[in-house]
Amino acid sequence: MRFIKIIFWTLYRIWFYILMAIPILIMFPFLVLSILKEKWYPYFFIMARIWAKCILFGMGFFYKVEREQELQEGKSYMLTANHTSMADIMLMLSITKNPFVFVGKKELVKIPLFGFFYKRTCILVDRNSPKSRHEVFERAQKRINQGLSICIFPEGGVPDESVLLDEFKDGAFRLAIDHHLSIVPMTFPDNKERFSYTFLSGNPGKMRAKIHKFIETKDLKSEDRKTVKEATRTVILNQLQIFEKLKKST
Repeated sequence: MRFIKIIFWTLYRIWFYILMAIPILIMFPFLVLSILKEKWYPYFFIMARIWAKCILFGMGFFYKVEREQELQEGKSYMLTANHTSMADIMLMLSITKNPFVFVGKKELVKIPLFGFFYKRTCILVDRNSPKSRHEVFERAQKRINQGLSICIFPEGGVPDESVLLDEFKDGAFRLAIDHHLSIVPMTFPDNKERFSYTFLSGNPGKMRAKIHKFIETKDLKSEDRKTVKEATRTVILNQLQIFEKLKKST
């Protein structure tokens, strides 16, 4: 029985990477055209959403979104969520219509095909380099000025499997305050179970997402970022704890 599960998990992982490639290959000429100029990014974003939904559907993931507040068309936001899975990228794209740019780790550039477009459309950060972190702020500011939103997973990486929610880094909240962006806390409670970074794991099923009431920053100053950071983390952590209790009671 254990051997059969290992075969299933292995094939399931391989299928995930195949699914990542198929839509990219189909849309390749249009994707390349859309990244030739930064002002064409919204067209790339539309195709990225199609790509994300194809992967979720193909993996047997069906998502359900609860919204406490709606994003306004044409407005920029700071999107934040807990980070436990590579599928977080696909879920974020699928549930958010406002064009946004990811701030993400440079290691994902190594993934064939995906990495080519990831490098050219996302803001990459080397967390071991102070220079890289400074460049992130410059590039993010440019994108915000172009009317785009920014998405940052504020844990700064994927925490250990035993950690429900890691401590948050300051970067997302500093940017949000500097540019008066509303912070949009989101909770993804199921992605670790559906498709964690542990190789021999994962299964089809429900992916819930909750978009919480926004945290406003227009009257805040830079020294308030720690307070805003903790407020955002508390919202997400409380929701994760509620989901954990519900899971144990069923």
